[in-house]
Amino acid sequence: MSTINEPVKISDSEWEVMRVIWNNDQIDAATINELLSESKGWKIATIKTLLGRLVKKDVLHTEREGKKFLYSAKVSEAETVRSATENLFSHICARKAGQTIADLIAEVELTANDIQAIQEELAQKQPVKEIACNCIPGQCECKKEEHQ
Repeated sequence: MSTINEPVKISDSEWEVMRVIWNNDQIDAATINELLSESKGWKIATIKTLLGRLVKKDVLHTEREGKKFLYSAKVSEAETVRSATENLFSHICARKAGQTIADLIAEVELTANDIQAIQEELAQKQPVKEIACNCIPGQCECKKEEHQ
């Protein structure tokens, strides 16, 4: 697997395909179609279009085997999730990141192990006095307060 240097931006549909690929070492379009067609209602042409996009984004490796292509991930699921998370937090005010994390925790179901891991991370986290706003004036309330 390669390390992501810049954020990988993949659509919701591409995520669905990648989740199947991450769960398999190598897989062909027909097998992906079998796994996703019923729940997503997609045709093989849709799967092939999504695979082509993912190859262009350099997140998939292709290997020809006879008349078909086998696909494998060039980036790990963990790397891609981290990239998506970084992308999400780059779009919100830095001062709202903590509340956003708290909101996420409130929304998702967590096991005892998940809660323990979160608590361990929080126990090691050193609080800062103040978080600088990273927004452009007009994007949040922080800058509005500073300019009054």
